[in-house]
Amino acid sequence: MMPKEITILFLTLLFGPLFRISARAQEERPNIILIMTDDQGWGETGYYHHPVLKTPNLDKMAENGLRFDRFYAGAPVCSPTRASIMTGRSCVRSGVPSHGYALRKQERVLPEALKDIGYATGHFGKWHLNGLRGPGVPIFKEDTHSPGEFGFDTWLSVSNFFDINPIMSRNGDFEEFEGTSSDILVDEALKFIERTIKKKQPFFAVIWDGSPHSPFVATDEDMKELNDLEPKSRNHYGELVAFDRSLGTLRSKLRELKVANNTLIWYCSDNGGLPGIEPETVGGLRGNKGDVWDGGIRVPCVIEWNGHIKPNITSYPATTMDIFPTIADILNIPDNAMLQPVDGFSIKPLLENQKLKERTKPIPFIFQGKGALIDNEFKLVATNISQGTFELYNLVADKTESNNISNKNPEIFEQMKKQFIKWHESVENSISGKDYPEGKVNPDEPESHFWVDDPRYENFSKEYGNRPEYSGVVKKKK
Repeated sequence: MMPKEITILFLTLLFGPLFRISARAQEERPNIILIMTDDQGWGETGYYHHPVLKTPNLDKMAENGLRFDRFYAGAPVCSPTRASIMTGRSCVRSGVPSHGYALRKQERVLPEALKDIGYATGHFGKWHLNGLRGPGVPIFKEDTHSPGEFGFDTWLSVSNFFDINPIMSRNGDFEEFEGTSSDILVDEALKFIERTIKKKQPFFAVIWDGSPHSPFVATDEDMKELNDLEPKSRNHYGELVAFDRSLGTLRSKLRELKVANNTLIWYCSDNGGLPGIEPETVGGLRGNKGDVWDGGIRVPCVIEWNGHIKPNITSYPATTMDIFPTIADILNIPDNAMLQPVDGFSIKPLLENQKLKERTKPIPFIFQGKGALIDNEFKLVATNISQGTFELYNLVADKTESNNISNKNPEIFEQMKKQFIKWHESVENSISGKDYPEGKVNPDEPESHFWVDDPRYENFSKEYGNRPEYSGVVKKKK
């Protein structure tokens, strides 16, 4: 044997196992799918015995995965929750205190962290982190805060709400579709997933459904078992029937593609349920979308990961702010991939079937001058932050938040008030930009801008303004 051949053999014997381990680790990295509905309340699932809505596919996913009975959106409205998923931080830190505010490009976001370690990244559905308000029109190519600006290789998205026969934007190019948005999103996400599988690349797919947000438009087929309801409620629940069907399509196709056992699916809603829908949407909780009561922030959630997560139901309190830290923990992504301070933390032990007795980091909220802090069974509610008015509830004993126990538990009450005030002070620093390396917010960052002020929508309105959902997209300035 020649010296060169001996050298190659020696190196192969020495380092070959390391190469194989590295390749195996690459293969074992899980694919990740984040699914989120829009305005689905905590009580709007079959597994919570809703009186009229059936969700057989979601129920099967819950039976096969980890079902959370106390999972919280990052805020009681949509855009802030989406920001919390992207960053692992409270929405107010990242410049998204309410709907229609743009996520700051100075933030460090989950898709960029995954892209950096080799994941293909795709966004499908509602984005609403580009500072636009109004109908769910497609996102323009020139948009400085599109999904592509935040780490997504490919995206098929709209700015806000949408339902049947949507017009969407594929990386900035408009396309018209026929069918329910739920079916369309899953079909398009699956095309992305199949392409990625062929490349033997792990994928990160975000499917942010537009249902069951208004305007409520469902097909007759999806409403056929809801005939006893008035039209608004029939269409609302019909949209959830369509969502459930699309979820079944997704799970079935993942099995067919033989990637179900290496794909983590994390499903939740973006905020609590809507008022004015019958039967009610929040499962008997207090409040609705827009409230810091549990009806506005507690949402359904299931994590499925075949072969890794044993079927279980947990009452452990978790939040959308935990998604980024948990995924980072699973994939050993360095802490500096997230901008500090991070308000969520990793719940990986729960996914590994370990029991966590108590949450060590409370879940904080601020919305329109009100706030809350959830510390395991206790919840502090700031009914008016500026005036310093607080109440205390035990969510385990008092699910409807009817009994203010602040007088009966003065030590816990005072301790949680101090925690909230201290956290609120750190948020003020974040709002001013002190978390960023520059020490300030980039002056070019838009806080919020209205679609009515954007001249790009004039041509869009001329072409599609005859469609009811887009009529009046452009309003003449006075």
